[in-house]
Amino acid sequence: MAKILVVWPPHVPSYFNAGHHTPLYMTAGHLRAEGHEVETCDASAAGLNWKAMGDLLYQGAYDVIAMMNDFDAVDGFERFVLYAQELCPGARLITFGRLSSMNPGFFARYALDAVVQSGDYETGVAHYARALAEGPVTTGLPGVTVREGDRWHPPTGPGDTLPAEQWVLPEVDEIPYDSYDRLYADDAHKFCGIPFRRELVVPAARGCPVNCDFCEVPAIFGLRERRLSVDATIDYIRRSYEKAPFEYVAFYAPTFTLDRRWVKELCQRFIEGPVSPQWKCATTIPHLSEELVALMGEAGCVRISVGLETLEPDGQGTLPRAKRIEEERFRELARWCEAAGIELNAFVIVGLPGTTAAGAARTREVLRDTGARFRPTVYTPLHEMTPAMTPLEISRFNRQLTSAPLGAESTEVYDFVFGGDDRLTSVYKNIPRRLSGGVS
Repeated sequence: MAKILVVWPPHVPSYFNAGHHTPLYMTAGHLRAEGHEVETCDASAAGLNWKAMGDLLYQGAYDVIAMMNDFDAVDGFERFVLYAQELCPGARLITFGRLSSMNPGFFARYALDAVVQSGDYETGVAHYARALAEGPVTTGLPGVTVREGDRWHPPTGPGDTLPAEQWVLPEVDEIPYDSYDRLYADDAHKFCGIPFRRELVVPAARGCPVNCDFCEVPAIFGLRERRLSVDATIDYIRRSYEKAPFEYVAFYAPTFTLDRRWVKELCQRFIEGPVSPQWKCATTIPHLSEELVALMGEAGCVRISVGLETLEPDGQGTLPRAKRIEEERFRELARWCEAAGIELNAFVIVGLPGTTAAGAARTREVLRDTGARFRPTVYTPLHEMTPAMTPLEISRFNRQLTSAPLGAESTEVYDFVFGGDDRLTSVYKNIPRRLSGGVS
């Protein structure tokens, strides 16, 4: 029906998580399933220069260019739109991603034709591509704002959300894993991947009922979780391991152990084989138990990441009740993980309302004492973003910088994120290398 480029425009990323890049490939797969000819380009991760980007646009002759966006990935956005207009003038431009879902009005400044602002990303782009096939698009669409001349037409209603069985999982053949490997190689950056081993991301779930106000997941994907079946999960891992030498699995899910029955079934299947990968996940502390952690370790889990946020009592009042964790509860979890042979990785938010630099330092000390990995980010009040902000102002909402300048106070905050850490992971030593395809 249409020739479509699904692209993450060139920019310098402030952080890398391969899981955040899966919507690029899932959107492409969804569009292919609807009959479109689709190419993908993860320009930032692949390190593409602007000449290479221009070659792609000029030679591609695309009908639609679907541009992925994110909170801090807007520094190259305006330039990409210019290149697309100049070198592929017949293409319609639509954007989708986390930033347009949280702050859609920001994109009215760009010469775009449509903006996906609610619902699953792939359904919004598909609605627009489908409408284009029928002629000029002169109204909004479900979850999609559409430009007609100088006028923006609002969405006709909320965007669609797909049941998990309708997700099209990424085609591993088109993902630039060599580039991903290089981005994960230096653990001092505190990125989520495991250095020296190749990661297969499995997008296992969307949505989260925990509903932290500093997290975009509930606002974009809803409070009700949607999750792949165990059969579909295992089949995807098997097929992917047969295609490429992956060495561990990263489950991309907001709260991986939310459905304990599902996790137990998956673990039992891993234990029984023949699909038995090493793997990691992220979850919350209340959704773990000693029995479950032990089972996960037996089933090949090498790292559990938890949203600890803070151990400072005065800072926990702004957290959902499920996230208010006492020090002894965390120490107990650390003991469970150590017994199971699992690395514990703790997400800590520096600058959370009610917290202090001294409190963050104390939280870091507890993590070091328990052997847990300290993964700091800066508090980001996403609700404070406005459409009128400049790209530079928006780029502050990247969980590395404070959303507004703090002056001398920022020195203490930034010491946690940029001050260095001599406690680097060694968990890769627990993951065997694979030199060729086949399930290990």
